[in-house]
Amino acid sequence: MIEPNRKGEVWVFAEQEDESLCDVSLELCGRARELADQLGVKMGAVLAGWNVRELSYRLIAQGADRVYCVHDTELEHYRTLPYARVMCQLIAKHKPQIVLYGATALGRDLAPRVASEMRAGLTADCTDLEIGEYRDPKSKTTHKNLLLQIRPAFGGNIIATIVNFDRWPQMATVREGVMALQAGDPGRTGEIIDEKVALSEIDKAVRLIERHREERSVNLKAARTIVAGGGGVGSKENFALIHELAGAVGGVVGASRAAVDAGFIGKEHQVGQTGTTVRPALYIACGISGAVQHRAGMEESAKIIAINWDKDAPIFSVAHYGIVGDMSKVIPMLIKAIKERA
Repeated sequence: MIEPNRKGEVWVFAEQEDESLCDVSLELCGRARELADQLGVKMGAVLAGWNVRELSYRLIAQGADRVYCVHDTELEHYRTLPYARVMCQLIAKHKPQIVLYGATALGRDLAPRVASEMRAGLTADCTDLEIGEYRDPKSKTTHKNLLLQIRPAFGGNIIATIVNFDRWPQMATVREGVMALQAGDPGRTGEIIDEKVALSEIDKAVRLIERHREERSVNLKAARTIVAGGGGVGSKENFALIHELAGAVGGVVGASRAAVDAGFIGKEHQVGQTGTTVRPALYIACGISGAVQHRAGMEESAKIIAINWDKDAPIFSVAHYGIVGDMSKVIPMLIKAIKERA
């Protein structure tokens, strides 16, 4: 266990694949920069891989003061043990007070292993991060400038705030799209520190024989317009209306968890806390009641149109425009009006 280091840096694990940084790492840089400024410390990023040093400049532009680069051919493609060794050795050496990871498949694999090795706490799938204080009810001691790790709990019915006041670094994973991607400053300057990490034969025990990648069938996060259907659509066949409206407005098809669980559409289309967090210019919610889990994933859309037969549906609380009616009648009218104006 590393003792609390109040002057420690705020770190982001810079996830990259095929020499390209993942969006969630860049999003985290913006929030890490804010947290570091509040604490009066430097913000750092850990960049591990092979032939990726040039990515350091992008991380600096996004707010990093220091980029810790570890270059090794063993790190060209992600494997759990070598990457965990890199993080553990750098954490032990530099003693950051906060380490943030994206809640990607890679981050969810790496972060728990690092937390276990360092005997540190870890909060998964955070939706917000703040700096605040915590009063220990046992010792009656007030701990200031702690990372408040905020996330939904009990199926999204409550929002929990979690703190690690005695076991550091404080670590959290954050879902992609939850933090807004800040505009980078190409003029920022920072320090690139090349680090060497000794990898044992045990760390290299798993070898990558063959690699297969499946491209995304839908990119909700990048969509400017999303037409989403919920359980109120009624059936997989009725979802054709959602596809037709999306085609008419040049949008991408999304869905609520209820629609996905009912088998109306694939999980890759799911919007919400357990799906993708989106911020499109236009979000059209059709037959979606608006459970808190879904609203958390789309309520920051620039314009929201909700179509629902229930005038008291929670979705109307976040909608800019609401249409109370049967979507099987409303959507064809919308499509007709759009085509007539085209």
